[in-house]
Amino acid sequence: MTAAATAPHDGAAEPTPTPALSHLVKDANDSGITYQEMEDRGLSPDGSKLPRQWYQKLVKTPTVSPPSYNQLVAISRATGRPLRHVQEAAAKQWLQYEATELAGYDEEVRIIVGHLAGKSKAELMRWRYMIEAEERAKREAGE
Repeated sequence: MTAAATAPHDGAAEPTPTPALSHLVKDANDSGITYQEMEDRGLSPDGSKLPRQWYQKLVKTPTVSPPSYNQLVAISRATGRPLRHVQEAAAKQWLQYEATELAGYDEEVRIIVGHLAGKSKAELMRWRYMIEAEERAKREAGE
């Protein structure tokens, strides 16, 4: 006995987006890195490698458990993406955490960006234009 298929309706849910780390690996594959190449490149600090099937499974049916630190290093090496990006993608996928820090910037820049957070799009555009106008004026004045 088979069940009748239901026809999609206008209120059908959108397809679920690919989780962040799975998307990162899929993008690497779409850019031409095969899963076999990922296996070959993805050496973890303990000397082990993740099999190509692991990468395929991560893209097709993401696991419930997050990868270990050594696995994240292997993924970073396999995909050519910085470890920090791989860690952020894993945090987003398994912890629903999105990094918002401004690594590499000093305290002054972080304070300024903090003041702009939550502003409307119009206010952000106004601030951007003021900063760009100030930079342009300095260039034109030879500073």
